[in-house]
Amino acid sequence: MILTKLLFIVLIIICAFFYILYVWDFALVLLVVIAALPVILFISTFIAKKMIQVEFAVKDKNTTKNKDFPIQLVVTNRSIIPIGKAEAHVEYFNVFNDQISSFDIYLPIQARNSQRITFQLRSKFSGLIRIKATHLYVYDPLKLFRFKVTQDIQTEVMVSPVGYDISGIVQYSDRVNDESDVFSENRPGDDPSEVFDLREYFPGDKINRIHWKLSSKKNDFIVKEYSLPIDVPCAVFLDLRSYYSNDYILPVFDTLIETFLSLSHFLLDNERRHSVIYFDPSRNDFTEQNIGSTSDISYFIKRLFTAFSNGTECEKPEKCLNDLSASSYASFSVITSSPDLSFLDTVEEGIDADIKNAFVILESENKLSEIDGIYSSLKVNPVIIGRISASIKDIEI
Repeated sequence: MILTKLLFIVLIIICAFFYILYVWDFALVLLVVIAALPVILFISTFIAKKMIQVEFAVKDKNTTKNKDFPIQLVVTNRSIIPIGKAEAHVEYFNVFNDQISSFDIYLPIQARNSQRITFQLRSKFSGLIRIKATHLYVYDPLKLFRFKVTQDIQTEVMVSPVGYDISGIVQYSDRVNDESDVFSENRPGDDPSEVFDLREYFPGDKINRIHWKLSSKKNDFIVKEYSLPIDVPCAVFLDLRSYYSNDYILPVFDTLIETFLSLSHFLLDNERRHSVIYFDPSRNDFTEQNIGSTSDISYFIKRLFTAFSNGTECEKPEKCLNDLSASSYASFSVITSSPDLSFLDTVEEGIDADIKNAFVILESENKLSEIDGIYSSLKVNPVIIGRISASIKDIEI
């Protein structure tokens, strides 16, 4: 573009010398036209720039990993002046990492028209993908001038994590919420406040469980099976601090979130309501959310990704774990990627729970030897990146 300007300046100088050397009217007209042309191009392109709008259009702002999703760059020109060349610079990145990818889009912009340029993106890892048009430049026909139409037009697409099947046993606990009215739909228990089922009497059944009124009508003994309370205090602590370099931030975070998702689904499949404790950057503090259904999990994942959209800094887990020492749990699980597991001493000694688990995200099997520490009431479960089902086997929770 600089070269074009220099050539045009030389052309004006030549026309000026031509006018000085020749007294023809044609020389004067040529000089005026050549000198006025940049002014006309500047004004017309500037007017067009003022009447151009740029935005993103996304049909679905939720997608899954390793799946292409379309993004449209919409450019609307409300002026009567067409633009022969425009250049848009697009950047996209996962908010949990600072590695930015970018590309340029070149396009003409027609007068009084709206144009949609569609491109496809894909993410290997879950998270929030932010797409930005950092600028859109428009050029005059001779490429003498360049104007910036807009900057930092952006949109976001959430890439959802994937849950995996894990095997294990959920132990039923006496630590129940006495005021709860949530009972198992599949298993009987010992809570007389709710009847689970009615069946025929078998030798050995307790006499006080016989339904006398119904038995008199059936001319046979009918026994009441009581319900099993499932509203027990169960918690999952998510350590969202980043302990790895840029190359491993996204794989580790992706595995950490999918480990939670798999564990949460496993608990719900076994009728175990639970809560998740995590650091919320929007509140700058640890917070707790109850999980009682799959829709609660989806809401939590979306809330978590949105909370971290403006930063991924987290407080140390010890700050919250020390405050939980006064609570009582049937089971307590920690999911972390920290290579230093000394903070698990706080879980071992300070958390009152029947069952305690720690799921530690590792880069590879070579890192297994680095997990040390023998705990009497805390089981450490190593989870290799991308191998959740194979890593979590026969857990007790």
